[in-house]
Amino acid sequence: MSSSNIPADLLFQSSHEWARIDGDVATVGISDHAQEELTDVVFVELPPIGKTVDAGDPTAVVESVKAASDIYSPLSGEVIEVNPAVEGDPSLVNTAPYAEGWIFKIKLSKPEQAADLLHPEAYAELIG
Repeated sequence: MSSSNIPADLLFQSSHEWARIDGDVATVGISDHAQEELTDVVFVELPPIGKTVDAGDPTAVVESVKAASDIYSPLSGEVIEVNPAVEGDPSLVNTAPYAEGWIFKIKLSKPEQAADLLHPEAYAELIG
């Protein structure tokens, strides 16, 4: 996979979740690589708004025709928004993983954790 499929404004977890940080809010989804591995996403279980999560906690579930996969929060905080569009059309996770296919947003409680995430170049090396 070419790194051109990896937006430069994102940070990644080795478990293939991404975070786009804007102030004290992070939008979270799964990487293009992850959606390719999953194949056709048929269901997204969104977390409840108000749920408090720690970095690495299973926070949502994505089900594909192949398997169900936990989506781990890359950062600690409180879920403040979920993406209803992926509930109605789970294939958005496949077709637009970095745009309309985002899964949830969290208000960060420990913004310094962003330093532990992978930059796009390091993530590209990981998935090589």
